[in-house]
Amino acid sequence: MRFFDAHCDTVLPELQGEGDFLSGQGGAHVDLPRLLDAGSCVQLFAIFAARSQLPDADLPAAVELAASTIRGWAERSNGRMGLALSAADLQAACRGEGFRGMLGLEGADALEGDPGSLAHFYDLGVRNLIPAWDDNAFSGTAFGSGGPLTRAGIELVEMATDLRMMVDVSHLSDAAFERVREVVKGPFIASHSNCRELCPHPRNLTDPMIHSIADHGGVMGINLAAYFLDPLFYRAWDAVNSPIQASIRAASDPAVIARLKDERRARSSELPLPSVEWVSRHVIRAIRKGGEDAVGLGGDLDGIEVMPAGLSGIEDYPSLADLFRGAGLTERQVEKVCWRNMARVFQEVLA
Repeated sequence: MRFFDAHCDTVLPELQGEGDFLSGQGGAHVDLPRLLDAGSCVQLFAIFAARSQLPDADLPAAVELAASTIRGWAERSNGRMGLALSAADLQAACRGEGFRGMLGLEGADALEGDPGSLAHFYDLGVRNLIPAWDDNAFSGTAFGSGGPLTRAGIELVEMATDLRMMVDVSHLSDAAFERVREVVKGPFIASHSNCRELCPHPRNLTDPMIHSIADHGGVMGINLAAYFLDPLFYRAWDAVNSPIQASIRAASDPAVIARLKDERRARSSELPLPSVEWVSRHVIRAIRKGGEDAVGLGGDLDGIEVMPAGLSGIEDYPSLADLFRGAGLTERQVEKVCWRNMARVFQEVLA
């Protein structure tokens, strides 16, 4: 089975010195040896850029460094990895002609409020755009005010469409989602969001949202975070996370923020893990509400702290295919969820 995953944050541990993508050394969820062993054909690597989390950073330079790092992986991979910059690149990867990595921008803060700057990041190789991770000049978000797209946000979405860059609504507020739905005439995706009717995390999608993505020919990628899957785990995790997250938002000292994140990670690790069957439950719900062409994978690996029991990284993706078969999906449906749907929608949008 092949796999096309629409979201991971693996460049972060590389830049922080906590992993080595090419060798597989370190504690990351994703690295090149395990991607190849798992049968991955395409992995979208998110470049995180949110001013609220990086208050003192030169965000354009940070995005350029991350993009250069990912391109460097391909250049130093001895032919084991290429980049997906076009529909033809994706088609080759999905035919089995080598693994491809794709670049995505998670939060457009590095554009510094100027939609026209998106062309520069396209030139760096970015092919997927999440306009905001936290509230910014372009959009309100699920973690922020809940506000809509701004006028600049509408221009940004239109610019992405003109560039043939995928628009990604994960992290956006419900109001912003509705405006994207009106502005974008073709497909758009939610790269790493689950079903809100099963788990009430605000980052998950309502049934009408899932239906709307499907109506546009888009795809939602199932997120493997335990707190996006199981409502009981989400409530327990939220009780731990919310006060610590409030302290993180109020802090300015990087050492304090790191300590708080370590505390959150330690306390979250004490919670009983949900069953991996929650993954297939979200897949089945999404198929029922959006159809079998509207569901894929967006595990959010290296961006999440807790996964269901039995999952520890990209090496476990073949077991997800078995899980979906055991839940009653046909082989055609399993292939669509694992890679075909994401491959189709990106090939349609990319030039």
